[in-house]
Amino acid sequence: MKTKIDLKLFSVTTPILLFLASSNCGYNTIQEEDEAINVSWAEILNQYQRRSDLIPNLVDTVKGYAAQEEKVLTEVTKAKVRRE
Repeated sequence: MKTKIDLKLFSVTTPILLFLASSNCGYNTIQEEDEAINVSWAEILNQYQRRSDLIPNLVDTVKGYAAQEEKVLTEVTKAKVRRE
């Protein structure tokens, strides 16, 4: 009789212990994936920051070309007026 109780106890506790032992592996996987997501998001933020740092350079370049284009357009207009 005692062996039947021991067998029942063993058959109940073994799956519970196996489940608890394997659930820890799932937790580690979740933590690893969460960290991978954080790293990827940090890379995205770095790219956004790099792009925003480039905007002032682009604005200065466009201003330089705009000044040159204005000068060229003025000269072309004056040349047309003189020609007519």
